[in-house]
Amino acid sequence: MIVCPQCHQENPDGAKICENCSYPLPVTTNCPNCGAVVQADAAFCGQCGFDLKASAGKEEGEVSSETDPAVMPTIVSPISGADIDIPSVDIPDLDQPEPLVTPEPLVSGTVNLEKSSNPNTPDPIEEEELPPTIAVSTPVATPVVSSPSPTGGKAIPAKTQLQEQSAKLLHIRTDTDIELPVNLSVIHIGKPNDRVPPDIDVSGFPDSEVVSRSHADIRVEGDSYYIEDTGSSNGTYINNNPLTKGNRHKLRPGDRISLGKGDLVSFLFQVS
Repeated sequence: MIVCPQCHQENPDGAKICENCSYPLPVTTNCPNCGAVVQADAAFCGQCGFDLKASAGKEEGEVSSETDPAVMPTIVSPISGADIDIPSVDIPDLDQPEPLVTPEPLVSGTVNLEKSSNPNTPDPIEEEELPPTIAVSTPVATPVVSSPSPTGGKAIPAKTQLQEQSAKLLHIRTDTDIELPVNLSVIHIGKPNDRVPPDIDVSGFPDSEVVSRSHADIRVEGDSYYIEDTGSSNGTYINNNPLTKGNRHKLRPGDRISLGKGDLVSFLFQVS
């Protein structure tokens, strides 16, 4: 059956126009992996999660990696054994430039002091040895950057901390948080079953009988989260709007997810 996105009327498979409101119906096809009915523009199969875009690319034929020899460039190799006359060029010798500043030699000898004519002046030393010049280097202190202590005590060196994004579902009626697994790219929502065991089990919440065993999937792609209905009996609703099977919705913080009709089992999507 094809559900009309305008009035939600169920139409038989293969119908192109809604029997109720004459709205154009989405084109459907079969999943090449499990045979389930999916929309032709869907990216993934809602039943088995098969990548429909990759399969369509293979059927249409990928561009061959072989290079057409007709368009390959022609490489011309140099003529071997050819005599080539290269004219010689005389390079004149360059004169050494004179230094801009003449360095002064360090004074390390003796200094002659003349005798003073004043009799009250003591005789100076005839020769005085000058001490050798010693280069003294001043140590440079390396500044230490520290963050101020919130308690006014000793400063604590600043450190960079990386925080990872986490998402959760808040059950509205019981105010219960459900953390989404961080190590899964596809998170199954439903109730215990032998075919597709749920990663998020909602069987313990009130009115869970409206939820199918394999109800919906949340797909994680980088920092984005997408939800899609996997063929539930009572449907999936995003902000009170029905989510058509085969289509997916990009979740944003604050989105209301209702599993089944009547808004009995509802969650709020949150990111921290």
